[in-house]
Amino acid sequence: MTPAELAATSSLPSGLTPEAVALWHAKHGSWESAHNIAQDIPTKLGSWIHALLHVIEGDQWNADYWFTKAGSPSRGPKEVNDLWLEIAATILK
Repeated sequence: MTPAELAATSSLPSGLTPEAVALWHAKHGSWESAHNIAQDIPTKLGSWIHALLHVIEGDQWNADYWFTKAGSPSRGPKEVNDLWLEIAATILK
């Protein structure tokens, strides 16, 4: 599955990793579901997703904390779509 396919599908595909499920929820407006999943992913990738979600939420201070935990440079609200695609491309390799 490609990032574009993940973004375009209207129902949650089966067989996805928790990271991909969190991204699907984030793209489809289910911030709380995405956040609940991301909180339970104890890796740098989980922290990166968590950062994205706090950027979406508008909590840049919290996002910056998670970007640091992920070892990733901070990104802002204008970059949400590009960041989502970047993370999705990493996850869906």
